[in-house]
Amino acid sequence: MYLLDTNHCSQAILGNANVLHRLAEVENSVITTCVIVQGELIDMAERSQRQESNLALIHRFLTGIYIHNIDGSTATIYGQLKASLFNQFAPKEKSKRRKTKITDLGFDENDLWIAAVALQNSLIVVSADSDFQRIQRVRTLSIESWL
Repeated sequence: MYLLDTNHCSQAILGNANVLHRLAEVENSVITTCVIVQGELIDMAERSQRQESNLALIHRFLTGIYIHNIDGSTATIYGQLKASLFNQFAPKEKSKRRKTKITDLGFDENDLWIAAVALQNSLIVVSADSDFQRIQRVRTLSIESWL
């Protein structure tokens, strides 16, 4: 089972041949995404110059795949993952550590949530974002890129 990240969803919507070919190859596998990706896609469409048509494309695409929600278990995994990343990458000095945000360490908050959903549901993350490779340094996470 696969969880498509925003970059792969948007490439599928735009008709990227590599992504569409791979989607066709894995048609018997379950293709999913999550509410975080849904929110990112809607944000991109809302800020675009072709808002209505882009929102329609996103809606049509998302209608065809399962969308994972976030619950208390997801939040627990997210918190554990974020703490592990801080332990691995944040400064060791307490005064600097308190002021450090996860984004200062090069991680996008939304990518942590996406990783938490993938870990919770034993999904392969399909993404081109480097955040997920770095997350593998603290948690076992299956990742593929179809670009």
